[in-house]
Amino acid sequence: MAQLPLDIPEEPEKASSNSETRSTEQQLEKGTAHQVPSAVSTEGIDEPAGTKYPEGGWGAWGVVLGSWMALFGSMSFMNSIGTFQTYLLRNQLSNYSPEAVGWIFGVYNGLTFLLGIQAGPIFDARGPRELICCGGTLTIIYLMLLGICTEYWHFMLVYGVLGGISLSLIFGPAIAIVAHYFNARRGFATGIASSGGAVGGVVFPLMLQKLFDSAGFAWATRTAGFVCIVTFILAGILIRPRFPPKSLTLSTVRPDLTIFRQGGLALTSLGVFFLEWGLFIPFTYLTSYAIDHGSSAAFSYMLLSLINAAGVFGRWVPGFYADRLGRFNMLILTVLGCLLSILCLWLPTKSSEPMMVVFALVFGFFGGSNVSLAPHQYVHWYCVGW
Repeated sequence: MAQLPLDIPEEPEKASSNSETRSTEQQLEKGTAHQVPSAVSTEGIDEPAGTKYPEGGWGAWGVVLGSWMALFGSMSFMNSIGTFQTYLLRNQLSNYSPEAVGWIFGVYNGLTFLLGIQAGPIFDARGPRELICCGGTLTIIYLMLLGICTEYWHFMLVYGVLGGISLSLIFGPAIAIVAHYFNARRGFATGIASSGGAVGGVVFPLMLQKLFDSAGFAWATRTAGFVCIVTFILAGILIRPRFPPKSLTLSTVRPDLTIFRQGGLALTSLGVFFLEWGLFIPFTYLTSYAIDHGSSAAFSYMLLSLINAAGVFGRWVPGFYADRLGRFNMLILTVLGCLLSILCLWLPTKSSEPMMVVFALVFGFFGGSNVSLAPHQYVHWYCVGW
């Protein structure tokens, strides 16, 4: 029997695939383009198989910086809710119960995520710039209007409704555009971008506390609005859509609810819904909790800055490891960390200020990561390369 030759040439397709894999590995080591394998299903996605991601470069990191700026000027005020609630309960809305005032911020949070259902299809059709520009304009308007609010319904309309609409136009697009430029490093890049809201959550509570006392509520909120003008101008310059826009038609902007027929996607959405439902409770109530238990106003505002400062690292570090250990796996760990910190640190705290500080740091770290990791959980069901 004839002996087969030892050096068997590779089949053309296999050789091409191996060569492509080696090339991709070399590009990743250099920080250049990453190519999604053509075997990935693209059902429901406009991007063709084999889409290349820049994975770095001035343009891609410029988009990350632009997203950081957009979230600094918008998400910061969701992370600073405790500052506004504490001040309003002791001043303009002192005749109302904490539950009644809490409805203002509940509407704000609810509209932010509920209206994202519509903002998503518009982003898919037109890209991020138009949405972020509209949301940024509304953010500046509501911050300027806050200074003249005196009645409960004023704050409900301005902060709750207008503020919620403005953030809904910014939050999703500012996070999603990063995914157009990064695949292998997506968790890390998104973590950096989303840290803008955490940094703002450190800066604005401290700034507002000082200005409330020295300049008054009206000029404190106006000053925040002036800061946001700068950040949104920079965001508009740096954020660039990667794909050409489509015309706005009913078919392109209508939410496709049929995707929830996929059981995995529906359950994932339900899980993220409950996650976001409970995630912002400490951000909202930790400040007033500390004051009600005898702490000073300065210490209480500092807690909110601490929880957001820890959130900066909570977005970076888990995002980095999520690209290596798995994004679902990392989200499970961070959610568990949030749960344990509430049960083991916040509930037994009572009036202990050191325990409040420890809780703020631990919960801030784990809670901050959920903001950047939660959007990645849909990738297994609907998005290419996530």
